[in-house]
Amino acid sequence: MLLGCIADDLTGATDLAIMLTRAGMRTLQVMEVPDAKGRAGLDGYDAIVVALKTRTCPVAEAIDLSLRSADALLALGAKQLFFKYCSTFDSTNEGNIGPVAEALMERLKADLALVCPAFPTNKRTVYMGNLFVGEVPLAESPMKDHPLTPMRDSNLVRVMQRQSKGKVGLVPYPMVEKGRGAIGEAFAAARKRGERFVVVDAISDRDLIEMGAAAVDMQLITGGSGVALGLSANFIAKGLMKAAEAPTSMTAPKGRAAILAGSCSEATRGQVAAAKEAGIPAFEIDPLGLASGAQSETTILAWIDQQAKEKPFLVYSSAEPAAVKAVQDKLGREAAGVLVEKTLAAVARELVATGTTRLIVAGGETSGAVVNGLGVTALEIGPEIDPGVPWTRAVGRDLVLALKSGNFGAPDFFVKAWERLA
Repeated sequence: MLLGCIADDLTGATDLAIMLTRAGMRTLQVMEVPDAKGRAGLDGYDAIVVALKTRTCPVAEAIDLSLRSADALLALGAKQLFFKYCSTFDSTNEGNIGPVAEALMERLKADLALVCPAFPTNKRTVYMGNLFVGEVPLAESPMKDHPLTPMRDSNLVRVMQRQSKGKVGLVPYPMVEKGRGAIGEAFAAARKRGERFVVVDAISDRDLIEMGAAAVDMQLITGGSGVALGLSANFIAKGLMKAAEAPTSMTAPKGRAAILAGSCSEATRGQVAAAKEAGIPAFEIDPLGLASGAQSETTILAWIDQQAKEKPFLVYSSAEPAAVKAVQDKLGREAAGVLVEKTLAAVARELVATGTTRLIVAGGETSGAVVNGLGVTALEIGPEIDPGVPWTRAVGRDLVLALKSGNFGAPDFFVKAWERLA
């Protein structure tokens, strides 16, 4: 095992896993920190991605889980560690990105790590240290109203500096544009200045590939999945691995197909609308109805029983920001989210127990709740549906899942995803 990866949420882990698979690395995603017994079954992979749920948990808990993951990956032989977070740098002023990254650096005794959430294919770019979502700065994007991690500052140098004790610098685009040699020189200069982290600009996949090449000897890399584009070539050049062919389809067990959407992101709301317009039957969860007892797992399952067995159906709680805020004001921010997640996880357990074998889940928190509820421990990576979102197979189970970050996927994602299954 060459590359050990620690992701701060489930769908982010899957996003990274498909990127590594596309780059030729034999990759497995696991749902918890591998213990000594669990590590015995992880041979034969070039990369292991540990999916944690540390994006919004208490800082101390995030650090502990991340360090335990690092120790397990290093014990498996990892030659480089990758700390994966969202391409929109989802965090608060207190963390958890900065504190976790610093703890990992201390564990590795590393002197410098790069910071780059860019994913140009999904319209996330970094220019002069500022993160853009499409054509607008992060602080002007829908992420400014995220219910858990509202992003009100687009400058990653400032954001990372607020979360970190060490000095944060920048490798600006004019330097990045010159390629790996110039980027490597910028890393050396940052070390001389005593910087612990450097935000690296990137507006194209080429920038990410050159960045990865320049980071060949860096012990810790932090960023979005896009940075992974340039990492496998380093291991291939050293003769440590041969590229494997990425899958283009996946054979799925026969059974019902379901879509569970808990994300309230703009992208997922558009996908819900497109699915309904395409004729996919849909049930809307009302969190206030769940809280009052007007809705429940039982009422949702009763509706599902009335739907055609041979077609997908959709259960969703996605809503506009104003509606989400109104619910949070009444139930509490965390309580509202947990209520929906627990309900969807319970629905998923019953669906799988009664013959559902193909499942799309939208939203990082929702995906984590569903996978934990189903007891899935590891995922084999299958074909990519849209950038950053593959089909996966639950190891040892007759179950395939597409676990989608709320912000990812084209508007027709819920409609077309099934075409990649045999």
